[in-house]
Amino acid sequence: MSSSDSTALPAGGAAVTHPGISVCIATFRRLDRLEALLLDLTRQRLLPQEVIVVDNEQAGSAGAVVDRIRQLNPPFALRYAVQPVKNISLTRNRTVELASHEWLAFVDDDERAPEHWLEQLMSAACAYHADGVLGPVDPVVPPDAPGWIRSGRFYDFPRMPTGSVVPPNRLRFGNLVVRSAAVNALPVKFDPAYGLTGGEDGDLLSRLVLRGARIVWCDEALVHEPVEKSRLSLKWLLRRSLRGGQDFARHSLTGRYGQGTALRSRLFVRALVQLIVAAVLSVILLPLGRHHAAHWLTKASANIGKLSIFFGWHYREYA
Repeated sequence: MSSSDSTALPAGGAAVTHPGISVCIATFRRLDRLEALLLDLTRQRLLPQEVIVVDNEQAGSAGAVVDRIRQLNPPFALRYAVQPVKNISLTRNRTVELASHEWLAFVDDDERAPEHWLEQLMSAACAYHADGVLGPVDPVVPPDAPGWIRSGRFYDFPRMPTGSVVPPNRLRFGNLVVRSAAVNALPVKFDPAYGLTGGEDGDLLSRLVLRGARIVWCDEALVHEPVEKSRLSLKWLLRRSLRGGQDFARHSLTGRYGQGTALRSRLFVRALVQLIVAAVLSVILLPLGRHHAAHWLTKASANIGKLSIFFGWHYREYA
């Protein structure tokens, strides 16, 4: 980031402040991207009252980034803390503990937030009388990425019309506002059992929905996520899909999707059949392009993830 970028704060009177928003950011060793995100937040048309950064690195390397932003006199309170135990759930819980306002906005430390981001989310919350609003994450694939990566659209999230109620299996963090009262009413917020595997976000939101929370989609509240070069590989895609399959099975088997545990046998058989079908299709479609084969390999990996839960194995992405 250039020095000119790091000093570009909004002109006086260019934005408005909503007194009830705390932006919560869990971070781990993404210093440049965190700094870019914090600068994005200073340029919001609808400003938060506070931004909370909790660092999951014991050494607290993100503290220097926060100090640089503080020196620019940002138009909100900027709070920083270190959560030294390696656990994404504990880190997210610390952001909630430090938050003091009616709405919690969650954004990942590697995302970029356009100036109308918070404004769009809060407008949808009001318009649809929602307890939470999810928005899309637009993947920014580097121009030098392999052709099969660009063709496959592997990093896209499903989208839906604004105002749609979000299905339980699409609940996630990364671009969200939610009422703090709803989160704080939960006996367990982000479950530490998901702290090294991931899936803590879907678990929390699905529990909110089971308690009656209304979570809707806002397709205009877009954030951008530059895809890191370390993720431009089939190996990473397969691992992500495997973890996604494990998340789905864990949430299904614990009744997070409102189905109870009676579907255990059906889930196992369906995952096994889908695994076989996906594996066969990955071979058959390889001559039509590597991206077709990779697509079905990721489907196969997701079903391996579902099946692995029955045998007690968890992929620890954050270990």
